[in-house]
Amino acid sequence: MILLYNAAIIVEKCLFKLYRILSASIKDTCKENNLKIVLATSNKGKVREIKELCQDYEVLAYSELIDEFEIIEDGDSFKENALIKARAVFRALKHKMPTELKNIVVLADDSGISVDVLEGKPGIFSARHAGVNANDKENLYKLIEDIKEKNVESSSAHYTAAVALVTSNSEFCVHGWMYGTAVTKVVGEGGFGYDPMFIPEGHNQTLGELQESVKRELSHRAKALKLAKIILQTL
Repeated sequence: MILLYNAAIIVEKCLFKLYRILSASIKDTCKENNLKIVLATSNKGKVREIKELCQDYEVLAYSELIDEFEIIEDGDSFKENALIKARAVFRALKHKMPTELKNIVVLADDSGISVDVLEGKPGIFSARHAGVNANDKENLYKLIEDIKEKNVESSSAHYTAAVALVTSNSEFCVHGWMYGTAVTKVVGEGGFGYDPMFIPEGHNQTLGELQESVKRELSHRAKALKLAKIILQTL
């Protein structure tokens, strides 16, 4: 397990070096191609974060173009669910505005937290851990109670983000991870979701306390989006 973790870190560092090499030309490329990124989410926290991380592009939520609709996420992995969402929104856009898809890329994110003491739960069910209609606060406190039931005050944990890209003729999916510790108390008011109970590796504050600039460097979603930007440059 340690060897696999170290290998993953090495691969991640190599990919980020590649990203830095290519990133200098991304801004000019996206302007030339007039790419428009449509997000397959209405989650305000995710929309805000992705817009901040993709400032080189025109980014908008799909609900700014068409009416919101329910997407059944019945995949068995973050990757499957991200692709399900991206495909669904692309099909809906194709039906409503078929002549405007040339420069549109639908981007979907599926992410969640996996807690070791809970054998990887809630995982892909993070957004509905406390129930189908649960909000962030309800999910947060449900996870805290689940960890407490194991008679511990903290557990190693990690976030996973799968980012899917769907265009008229291609599909891609990349991943990012953030490792750290899930604690049984809420600290900080920043971020959203499980941020106030997660302390990233190398830090002693929760994501709810850390500055946004710090979180952007650590975020699982930011790591996945950096890799997605490399793909966007090729489209």
